[in-house]
Amino acid sequence: MHHFDYKDGVLHAEKINLKELAEKIGTPFYCYSARTFARHYRVFADAFKDQNALVCYAMKANSNLAILRILAEQGAGMDVVSMGELLRAREVGVPGERILFSGVGKTRDEMALALDMGILCFNVESEPELHVLNEVAKSKGMVAPVSIRVNPDVDARTHEKISTGKKANKFGVAWEEARRIYTMIAEELPALKITGIDMHIGSQITELDPFDDAFSLLKELVRDLKRDGHQIDHIDLGGGLGIPYATEDNPPHPDDYAAMIKQRLGALDMKLIFEPGRLIAGNAGILVSEVLYVKNNDEKIFTIADVGMNDLIRPTLYEAYHEILPVDEALGKRELRKMDVVGPVCETGDYMAKGRFLPPFKPGDLLAIMTAGAYGASQANSYNTRPLIPEVLVDGDQYAIIRKRPTYEEILTLDVAPKWES
Repeated sequence: MHHFDYKDGVLHAEKINLKELAEKIGTPFYCYSARTFARHYRVFADAFKDQNALVCYAMKANSNLAILRILAEQGAGMDVVSMGELLRAREVGVPGERILFSGVGKTRDEMALALDMGILCFNVESEPELHVLNEVAKSKGMVAPVSIRVNPDVDARTHEKISTGKKANKFGVAWEEARRIYTMIAEELPALKITGIDMHIGSQITELDPFDDAFSLLKELVRDLKRDGHQIDHIDLGGGLGIPYATEDNPPHPDDYAAMIKQRLGALDMKLIFEPGRLIAGNAGILVSEVLYVKNNDEKIFTIADVGMNDLIRPTLYEAYHEILPVDEALGKRELRKMDVVGPVCETGDYMAKGRFLPPFKPGDLLAIMTAGAYGASQANSYNTRPLIPEVLVDGDQYAIIRKRPTYEEILTLDVAPKWES
């Protein structure tokens, strides 16, 4: 569920008329619903209210400080993967005991900052990383809490670029090596303390079976590790639960996901940690764009909008589907025509939709690209020297620009042309 609906013939974000908003701030822009962010967090967290669970939002999905503050106020923890994300979590007041640090390439400086912040756990993904973390913690006279991310070699049945639980993926340590690595930590790395185990098999998973397969393996591994004498206080089950990008999509509900986990892992009686990102952010945001031109040739219709692949790269990067709606409701009732919706970037891959049956747009019409709250603005760039587009947060009948559109002057000042001596 989200809070983007037609009212009086115009698409609204909560109580804000998107046509009027576009006239005020210009297009394209991201628009987020504060109430949807809060609701999605609560739906997921409430699914585990009868279990010992911590929900750590995967900040990479959307890391705007205004969004993080909404979730922090709801009690969310944060899953971070960089120095910048650590600093964002600290900026919005998330305590260290609700912060996980994931990712395969943590630097020494990042490790040091995380230790100073007293984070809950480092999700470690390789033996070399363990040795470096041990050195950093030892140099600071501290002990780092760690869990090992294990790779179960389970097919998540999702896009290959967001699958993370196969042997061919860069993430985690091999399933068969896990017990040896835990023993090595206990016997050889005194500045590390084992606190848990971690598994994350991919993103946008729309069936429960891959989770069930992976968690069955995880259950047996936890029992083996406990028999080996290791103290395992928590299980981090990652994120990955899919969302509907199209009206016909029907991914599992968090309640069904929770029931499966309780049945599979409940007997372990351990703290559960989750890292949802897309599930919370995806349907909480849209991308509003204006049509510039409509071009017809012998092959097809091209609807050329002012939004480019630098603003939303998911369609060309993942072949991702995003529903597209006209902001004017009446336009959506006209006979649909097959077209490509493309942008102004000088790449053939610059498109929002291909071969899609959509209303007959004309220059000046506004379109809304739905389900753009996750991995939209966070992956945006300034290719072709196109400014990063604004992000707008709506809460009821109020709105605020939470990231402004930079001027070209501000963009140009980022570059320095050296004046070499002749």
